[in-house]
Amino acid sequence: MSAIPLKSATLSCKAALGSGPALTRDQARELIGVADDDLPAVLSAAREAKQRFRPGVITYSRKVFLPLTNLCRDYCGYCTFRRDPGEPGAHTLTPDEVLEVARRGQQLGCTEALFSLGDKPELLFSEMRERLRHLGYKSTLQYLEAMCELILRETNLLPHPNPGLLSAEWIRRLAAVSPSMGLMLETTNASLLKKNAAHDNAPDKLPAKRLKTIEEAGKQGVPFTTGLLIGIGESLDDRVDTLLSIRELHRRYGHIQEVIVQNFRAKPGIAMRDWPEPTRGEMLRTIAVARLLMPEMNIQAPPNLSAPYYDDLLDAGINDWGGISPLTPDFINPEKPWPHLEQLRLRTEAKGYQLRQRLPVYPEFMPSILARPGLLSEKTALAADHIDHIGRAA
Repeated sequence: MSAIPLKSATLSCKAALGSGPALTRDQARELIGVADDDLPAVLSAAREAKQRFRPGVITYSRKVFLPLTNLCRDYCGYCTFRRDPGEPGAHTLTPDEVLEVARRGQQLGCTEALFSLGDKPELLFSEMRERLRHLGYKSTLQYLEAMCELILRETNLLPHPNPGLLSAEWIRRLAAVSPSMGLMLETTNASLLKKNAAHDNAPDKLPAKRLKTIEEAGKQGVPFTTGLLIGIGESLDDRVDTLLSIRELHRRYGHIQEVIVQNFRAKPGIAMRDWPEPTRGEMLRTIAVARLLMPEMNIQAPPNLSAPYYDDLLDAGINDWGGISPLTPDFINPEKPWPHLEQLRLRTEAKGYQLRQRLPVYPEFMPSILARPGLLSEKTALAADHIDHIGRAA
């Protein structure tokens, strides 16, 4: 796509900030391809939209990262997380290991237990079926459900599971033991499942399947995190279409609590190790377009994947840094450590914002959680009180 001249880009920005219709697909396509010289106008519009939505504040969730199992039946070209049984580093956490990490995180002020795991590995690996049988469960999702309940019962943390594709029944079951959950849409470009593409041999990455899970969560009113992964072979138009798909689902169901814009990073040992990474400009353009397409959405970008210049992302209109752990690494990108929370605070304040801790479920989605009787609402209310106390103390 050729660069878009300033006059057209400025008109699109003004349209996005006006009281008329939301940014259109054609306007978004213009802005995501804007020339470098004209990028400041787009960023300025995105920052203004962010300030209208969340003035003066950037949030984050203090978490522990729990890789429940890194066995996975999908083989994505960019992933270092997944393992086959018997490979070095292949591991499924025991309940004792889950609790040990969660309790240490609680001592450090964490309120989120982020569960990441491979998608239904027992369907491919007999070793995982045997491991689950030994633990006393029939499926990985059943084990995840039990570990979410364990976290609720034994700690003050709130579980936030990212378990892959889910049926309506499993969304209902996991929603009973977690206030929010997530699934990255990544892209709406199904051609990335072709041979030698990013999602070759990763059937669970079929966009239609992922959209169905996100939609079902909407039908059930589950606060949901999703987003796109840029730089894996998709076009600029694909990025816009992915954002529009998310926007449309949120318009219909009102359940998307945040949209993550995540950038691919090349690593040794992956099929895409020589693949070019998205540039700083690509990240800024994509975040800004996400903000202008969804001016009243929580927009997040992970700081560790844009270090050392992650504070530039604030110029594009994000209002959230995502989950940051003072204890556990980013097991998906272990070579990219989280910034120290004090450094994150200083660099956020240098841009004119206050850094504020939040729960894994955003405040605007909490009333529906708190309205349900039971352990989940009790622990959510307790965690909210803890966050409020930190805010008052600051």
